[in-house]
Amino acid sequence: MRTGTNPIESASAIFKHYKELADKGMAQISDEEFFRLPEPESNSIAIIVKHVGGNLLSRWTDFLTTDGEKEWRNRDGEFEMETMDRRQLMQLWERGWQALFSSLGSLTGDDTGKIVTIRGEPHSVLEATNRSLAHISYHVGQIVLLAKMYRSAQWQNLTVPKKKSRELNEKMMGAKAR
Repeated sequence: MRTGTNPIESASAIFKHYKELADKGMAQISDEEFFRLPEPESNSIAIIVKHVGGNLLSRWTDFLTTDGEKEWRNRDGEFEMETMDRRQLMQLWERGWQALFSSLGSLTGDDTGKIVTIRGEPHSVLEATNRSLAHISYHVGQIVLLAKMYRSAQWQNLTVPKKKSRELNEKMMGAKAR
């Protein structure tokens, strides 16, 4: 994945990659697995989707002009399972990602040093973007891990399958990989 030298374009490409991983992982699971709690104190994929959607929507709506923690956000409620179905949760997920990509698309390399706030704490645009990228990649990892556990032997790999690194390296780099 080549992302160039513009840090905003680079972050956008990496966000897209993580969204694709999560979407492909979630496409492999049933509704029952989507809502399954692995154990009582953990989060289901559905809850993680709700949290990520809410977080992205809050952080990236009016990104340069308002605090990233919006008054209308109910973060604690994101970790409770209500009566939302999978379709509704995926709509929230998509709205959050759309807010992110829309905001990132409006930024330029010159914006990276501007200051935004999250819960009143100042961050440069670059710091806030990196913070969001780290947070989202953490949750995408959770989604993929749970989906892979639920699918077990039926799991379709999203990255390099086990014991296939050498083949990939040879394909990508030729004989140098040996």
